[in-house]
Amino acid sequence: MSSLSMTAETALSLARTSDAGVEKSVSALRAAGQEKNAGKIEEAAREFEAVFVSAMLQPMFEGIKPDATFGGGKGEEMFQSLMLSEYGKIISKTGQLGIADQVKAEMLRMQEGKTQ
Repeated sequence: MSSLSMTAETALSLARTSDAGVEKSVSALRAAGQEKNAGKIEEAAREFEAVFVSAMLQPMFEGIKPDATFGGGKGEEMFQSLMLSEYGKIISKTGQLGIADQVKAEMLRMQEGKTQ
């Protein structure tokens, strides 16, 4: 099973031993949940940055006509959006723009405010 299930089993066994065990089990469950959410938040922030960068690149390529020597035609026109999407993903992976980091920080701040 997942690590979260293993943590839940550990938490239950600790809870049976003492009241201090209950506190430890709750902390263990929260930590496991936060790690899982942090991964999802990181992924969502990177996706947002990739889409944003792709949208910013789109106008740069609108006026460029493909060279017939190396391709061109309807095929290149159709797949240009996919190419720009991949460019956005690659640029996002470098982390040089920092948009994903800012989005992640804001999402975590919003999540903390919601749980308090």
